Amino acid sequence: MSNLGSNLINGQWLKHGQSFTSINPSDTTDCIGIYNAASKEDCLLAIKSARDAFDKWSNSSLEERKKILDGIGDELIDRSAEIGELIAREEGKPIAEGIGEVYRSGQFFQYFGAEVLRQMGELATSTRPNVNVEVTREPLGVIGVITPWNFPIAVAAWKIAPALAFGNCVVLKPSEIVPASAIAFADIVHRSGLPKGVFNCVQGPGSIAGETLTESKDIDAISFTGSVKTGNLIAQKAIKNMTRVQLEMGSKNALVILNDADIDTAVNCAINGAFFGTGQKCTASSRLIVEAGIHDEFVERMITATKALIVGDALEKTTQIGPVVDLRQFEQNTKYIKSAQKDGAKMVTGDETLKVNNDGFYMRPTLFTETNNQMEINREEVFGPIACVIKVNNYEEALTISNDSDFGLSSGIITQSLKRATHFKRHSASGCVMVNLPTAGTDYHVPFGGRKASSYGPREQGTYAKEFYTIVKTTYVSS
Repeated sequence: MSNLGSNLINGQWLKHGQSFTSINPSDTTDCIGIYNAASKEDCLLAIKSARDAFDKWSNSSLEERKKILDGIGDELIDRSAEIGELIAREEGKPIAEGIGEVYRSGQFFQYFGAEVLRQMGELATSTRPNVNVEVTREPLGVIGVITPWNFPIAVAAWKIAPALAFGNCVVLKPSEIVPASAIAFADIVHRSGLPKGVFNCVQGPGSIAGETLTESKDIDAISFTGSVKTGNLIAQKAIKNMTRVQLEMGSKNALVILNDADIDTAVNCAINGAFFGTGQKCTASSRLIVEAGIHDEFVERMITATKALIVGDALEKTTQIGPVVDLRQFEQNTKYIKSAQKDGAKMVTGDETLKVNNDGFYMRPTLFTETNNQMEINREEVFGPIACVIKVNNYEEALTISNDSDFGLSSGIITQSLKRATHFKRHSASGCVMVNLPTAGTDYHVPFGGRKASSYGPREQGTYAKEFYTIVKTTYVSS
């Protein structure tokens, strides 16, 4: 893989273009590699190659597609330990999480390999005599896929697997922070037997590759995961060409903990949701809304559990919390911590001395108490190992505060009351609701997405993916 270029265009790996580096956030002296950014001309060539390949691929046999997707899935699973280690080194998540991400990515391809054979149409009787109606789905065309750094292979997998399954061609633009992981993934897809041009990968900053995809009239749809700001820009530009968009953006997820909660479950779910993955998950529970009767015990237990977490090099097997991804993210997290303290929040964990051997972007998991829902740190997505406790008097107040957000991706409730859990499931203004589970953690065969500023467009994953990657055709036949 080290001899490959950075950009895969029309079945060829290209090595030219402006260079950029990838640095290990666990050890900033470790340069993972030097990579090449695609030029605008490269991106246009990738789009053209996908367009040229579309007719053949969209008319390929279902068995051919299934075989290819199964093969991609099998190789991802077989190589999950190897590629998971690469993700840990490049992105900073603990190696066990990296391995799990790659394994799950393989499952996405296997799932959509099976979905290839479940593409069923519908028949209807017309209101007119001797006329039959057929309703079928067809592929859209060329899909631009723009993915983030926090799940460099999983997010690409759950977008690209359904795109290919339903007969579309793809141009992938991964985050420039994780180029090595993108190449490892792209190489597997490239060697799967796909005709040249069906899958392309262009690297580099969004200002070149991302904008070229977004502004192209030859892109039929764009699936994006990233910030609200970037998602809004993509939508504004894409609509000029009537390009279909699917946007997964920010979050400010709440975990509600009621007086009747099992305290062990509450602490375990809060620790998992708030801090695992270094808090760099769109489903992380950064607002811990706790009823007054259990508040003090919960905070005491959280302080103990948080301080016990092992922060260290992502490649060390004992590490539970790796570094944040880069200096920019570290500085942004620090800014939010200072903002919270200025607003009156009390830091109860986070200032402990770190004992690590390497120079990296390490942060202690930080917990704030005495916060309210109007503080900046409870309104904006932080994307780091930082959580805030909000004390409330009753369930009704907890639900109101949980829903008082510009975002609505994931929410959770810890309770032993079936009545409260049922009410919360119905009235939580989020796309994913968890009961006695962490807010982070979803399955690959069911829909994923949020409400409000968190998501725009059809859901991702599961059978719902067809709503974005296909278009409906209604045919009338006179007998």
